[in-house]
Amino acid sequence: MPSSTSIRDAGEIAVAFSRVLRGAGLRVPTSSTIAFGEALGLTGLDNRDAVFWAGRATLVHRPEDHAVFDSAFSVFFEHRVPSGAGEPEPELLHVTLAIDAGDDSGDDPDTAEPSDDPVIELRFSTTEVLRQKDFADYSPDELVHAQQLMTRLRLAGAPRRSLRLGPADRRTAVPDLRRTVRAAMRAGGEPVRRHFRTPTTRNRRLVLLLDVSGSMEPYARALIRFVHAAVAGRQKVEAFALGTRLTRITRELTSRDPDEALRRAAGRVLDYGGGTRLGDGLRAFNDEWGQRGMARGAIVVILSDGWDRGDPDQLAEQMQRLQRVAYKVVWVNPLKVTPGYAPLARGMAAAMPHIDSFVEGHSIEAMEQLARVINAP
Repeated sequence: MPSSTSIRDAGEIAVAFSRVLRGAGLRVPTSSTIAFGEALGLTGLDNRDAVFWAGRATLVHRPEDHAVFDSAFSVFFEHRVPSGAGEPEPELLHVTLAIDAGDDSGDDPDTAEPSDDPVIELRFSTTEVLRQKDFADYSPDELVHAQQLMTRLRLAGAPRRSLRLGPADRRTAVPDLRRTVRAAMRAGGEPVRRHFRTPTTRNRRLVLLLDVSGSMEPYARALIRFVHAAVAGRQKVEAFALGTRLTRITRELTSRDPDEALRRAAGRVLDYGGGTRLGDGLRAFNDEWGQRGMARGAIVVILSDGWDRGDPDQLAEQMQRLQRVAYKVVWVNPLKVTPGYAPLARGMAAAMPHIDSFVEGHSIEAMEQLARVINAP
């Protein structure tokens, strides 16, 4: 301990030591520093124990800070090199990983055995995990869960103007004679208010063309569930399977039971897992369905990786025909998310100039983005 003759002012030593404690992480208010300085003026600096306990009593306010104070006191007053022996040992920390399954299965956390050790519990939602997981890595159980998530998607589409007339809130050029007469009869025969009609709006038709070739097999089993959710949950939706031929599967997917709908669709599609002739399939659609009105003013969504065994010039021609009559053409490619991906496949390169939106299709999150693209005006 330094002698009292080497210290001019007890207040200076109190301020200096308080700064050391603050640097070590202790909270030392000014009032505590003043109290410590007054204690040093009474006890002096010759008695080590008196200075130590004066500091403990005035500068330390929490039991967990005692070890830090002891180490700082040894360094400041006794000029000792800190050995780390006075530092508190780190507390044992347990990290628990929990996954919320979304049901009542598993152990009840309220009945778990309590523990005095600090625990950090990291919880992950199964739904959030599946939203970002690649469809190709899904298990059969996860496909069932994905079906439930896809039924929540709302595919409204941009509305289109209808030829039907409905009630108008303001004056238009088309009077509504029937409503005007009815209102007059309620008012004793006097036409107190005139009513008018205006064109209404309706949802655009949504056409889904799903590639069911062998290259799409890892994704088609999940995307067919998206197609079923769209057909079963919205009016004016048409669904087709694209392989070596074009197959309409709208009627098979209208069932509310997903298993029954998928079973019927699988029995209808005879070329599932085979080759791909996108150009031939689109030509059949344009000739038999599209030009007759199904694609006119509709939102057409093609779900395919773009690998095509047919003539790319024919595919480009049919895509151009489709774009001329459709309101919007959207191409969904599960491979788009691959790092460094470029649409270099012959079919994809031929179709790109005639696409309005090119989006990913590998996960639930990508399907949510697709829904936003479909609903955009």
